[in-house]
Amino acid sequence: MVSRVSGLAIDAGMLAIASSLAVSGVPAVWSALAGQAPGWLKAASAVVAAILPVVYFTACWWMTGQTLGSLLFGTVVRRTDGRHVGLCRAFLRALVGLAIPVLWLIGMVGILTDSRRRAWHDHLFGTVVLYVDRAP
Repeated sequence: MVSRVSGLAIDAGMLAIASSLAVSGVPAVWSALAGQAPGWLKAASAVVAAILPVVYFTACWWMTGQTLGSLLFGTVVRRTDGRHVGLCRAFLRALVGLAIPVLWLIGMVGILTDSRRRAWHDHLFGTVVLYVDRAP
């Protein structure tokens, strides 16, 4: 549970920085170079910042099964049969986790009682978080 929550904290911190840069950094650069940033740029920056977490988690779980945080702690998300997580499943897992973060964190308690250390959301989406074997 410690490695999963720690990896999530790293991802959350990184996304907070990236979202802040998208919302304020892009318009600030525009303002520095060309004067007042247009409204459409500010709106587009806000949209990018809002969807960035969903895109990040979806892409990471779909393509490799690992976010930056899980890579650092040596964990990977897979389906219960060991296959890679599909795009739809990765998207729904990310969307629900970001829409209801308190329930997601409370569901981590399931790790303590499940023989495969699956959280409640892992049961919901048919996933399991495994440790990656690292070659010496």
